[in-house]
Amino acid sequence: MTQMSRLPSAPGREDIDLGRILGLLLRHKWWILAVTLLFGAAGYVSALLKPPIYEGDALVHVERRASVSPLGDLATVMGEEENTSAEVQILRSRMVLGRVVDRLALDTQVSPRRLPLVGDYLVREGVTREDLAELGWMTAPLGWLERLMPEAWDLSHLVWAGESLQLARLEVADSYRGAAFRLVAGRDAGYQLFGPDGDLLGVGRVGDTARFDGGDVVLSVREMTAAPGAEFSLSKRPQVSAIDSLLARLTVTEQGSGSSASTGMLRLTLTGTDIDRVRESLDVLAETFLMQNVERQSAQADQSLAFLDEQAVALKASLSSAEDRLNAYRVEVDSIDLDSEAASVVEQLISVEEQLNTLDFQEAELVQRFTRNHPTYQALMRQRGILNQEKARLEERVSEMPESQQEIVRLTRDVEVTQAIYVNVLNRAQEVAVAKAGTIGNVRVIDDAYVDDDPVAPNAGLMMALATVIGAFLAVAVVLVRGMLNRGIESPDQLEDLGLPVYATVPLSEFQQRLVKRVKYRSDRRSQPVIKGLLALTQPTDMAIEALRGLRTSLHFAMMEAPNNCLMITGPSPEIGKSFISLNLGVICAQAGQRVLVIDADMRKGHLHSAFGAKAESGLSDLLSDKSEVAEVIRRTEVEGLDYLSRGACPPNPSELLMRERFTTLMEQFSRDYDLVIVDTPPVLAVTDAAIVGNRVGTSLLVTRFKLNPVKEVRVALRRLETSNVRVKGCILNAMDPSARHGYGYGHYVYAYQ
Repeated sequence: MTQMSRLPSAPGREDIDLGRILGLLLRHKWWILAVTLLFGAAGYVSALLKPPIYEGDALVHVERRASVSPLGDLATVMGEEENTSAEVQILRSRMVLGRVVDRLALDTQVSPRRLPLVGDYLVREGVTREDLAELGWMTAPLGWLERLMPEAWDLSHLVWAGESLQLARLEVADSYRGAAFRLVAGRDAGYQLFGPDGDLLGVGRVGDTARFDGGDVVLSVREMTAAPGAEFSLSKRPQVSAIDSLLARLTVTEQGSGSSASTGMLRLTLTGTDIDRVRESLDVLAETFLMQNVERQSAQADQSLAFLDEQAVALKASLSSAEDRLNAYRVEVDSIDLDSEAASVVEQLISVEEQLNTLDFQEAELVQRFTRNHPTYQALMRQRGILNQEKARLEERVSEMPESQQEIVRLTRDVEVTQAIYVNVLNRAQEVAVAKAGTIGNVRVIDDAYVDDDPVAPNAGLMMALATVIGAFLAVAVVLVRGMLNRGIESPDQLEDLGLPVYATVPLSEFQQRLVKRVKYRSDRRSQPVIKGLLALTQPTDMAIEALRGLRTSLHFAMMEAPNNCLMITGPSPEIGKSFISLNLGVICAQAGQRVLVIDADMRKGHLHSAFGAKAESGLSDLLSDKSEVAEVIRRTEVEGLDYLSRGACPPNPSELLMRERFTTLMEQFSRDYDLVIVDTPPVLAVTDAAIVGNRVGTSLLVTRFKLNPVKEVRVALRRLETSNVRVKGCILNAMDPSARHGYGYGHYVYAYQ
């Protein structure tokens, strides 16, 4: 069966970018999948470990409030409606929530000490101290850890399922507000209390009220169910902090508020981790809101009643004074009676005076509620102006009467008006007193608190899905960012844009990676890869070897016009596969019937000898320094027709040795004795050896590694070789990952036979 994949030409930059992105994702698909699954699992585990959040609600109705003001509901008179939003703000106020905090002691926190991360989950699952003891055999292999960290491994101080602590009272001085105390359970219902600094404050017993630190801490434990050594953290938060915490969990919404009229139906929603605590908090909140409403109504009635009583006393005195003046005048003028016209004027004046006095009472109340520029207050002032005009008109009629009639009219008017107002005030005072006695407020609890047994959060499915999406996004982002930051060559087109023909695109071979071992010599700062075998011999059908066979064919024609049959294999940087190309190309050419010599010209760190299981001694450096003869250093291999020359002993001056005439003479001799001479050189950008060797050979090829050598680095290497009059014939793109992209360049085929 034959498999053929063609790498088509890139049509444009957009397609190249899309193909590169797809290639990056395909290349790292398993890493992306692993990160995605890891995030999904983390999201699910996080949802399991988080405490469940329960939600409860209650419904209250704020009715239109019946007025207990001295003169009725002014808002109704003036066309003004009450706003339910004011009641919502009262419900969320510190006045109401503060009472709830005080009644339920929400500012007192009791936190049992549990295992980090998983402790709460184990308690929710019902793991007791006895269950932990039964599992002791599972932790036996970790005894060394217990001996190493006895305090951290001691589980006796932790609180497990079925163990709890309930406080009846905790009072601390202001300086201790927010500080954490540590309570350690003891035997026989006893306990020890430690201060925030860790010092022992004293001991106490369940049911007793104990005072510590000179009375700054008062503690009474109602009930404690815990094994000796179990620890609890106690703290008294500032009231404002507790109120803010309660407010953050409380939501107040008006039901059916979409209509123009306010319904007054308020839905109270509260969340928390304890079902009973949420239900109790909602009930107390609704009750506190109702009670403050009743107290507010009663307080308003008290104010109105006090005002009416004060006015009644003053009016009674005024009435007595007016009656005395009228009787005295009658006696003085011998009891003058009013005619019908005067009686009518008096009645009208009395009516106007009553209305004006009523407006005076209304003004006194409006001043407490509104500014003088408020429309309601301005309307009252306009009404008073009309009444004053009517009063002036009537007084003008009185002034036209005889003097005796005028005086009797005025005195009679004072008596009648004062008496009418006095009677009205007494009646209103009785009404207010009755209203105060039956004050029930305008708030009713419609639905008591209800908490569903099913938690509203966390949603394990949603959290896992969200974490999975985030994990996939981050994994893809990391792959793409790394790919964008990696400016290494990824396509033969990038090399051809530099004017270099690509003679071969060698795929990355997994088998070759197994043949490479990292070795660190004493003189090296870090380890370096060393080839321990020949891929062309162990895996002759590998894709990389097939690519080198194509290179062998291309070189046959490329070297026909070369001055000699010597080939230099070099590259811009180390560890790009120059030795791999040189060795396996030599094997392939030898298998084709050629006599091939592979020379290790890297006299600093060359390791071609390692591929044949030999040592570096007696090689090129010894030959150039006239320490050995050619026949002594040329080594045969198991491949017929393939010889190699190791680097020899590492000399102090490799470049100077290569510049000697001896090297030129040797290359000419090797060219006559062999069909192909392959010279493996050091990196171009590291040393000048490649430039020297390039002037002694007929053909030079530059090896670049996929995603490792940037285009700029290749350009600099070419410029350095050109400066030394070395013309690079072409390039080899090595270790290309076929899964990284769908298309690179054009005219490049890869064959595999199965």
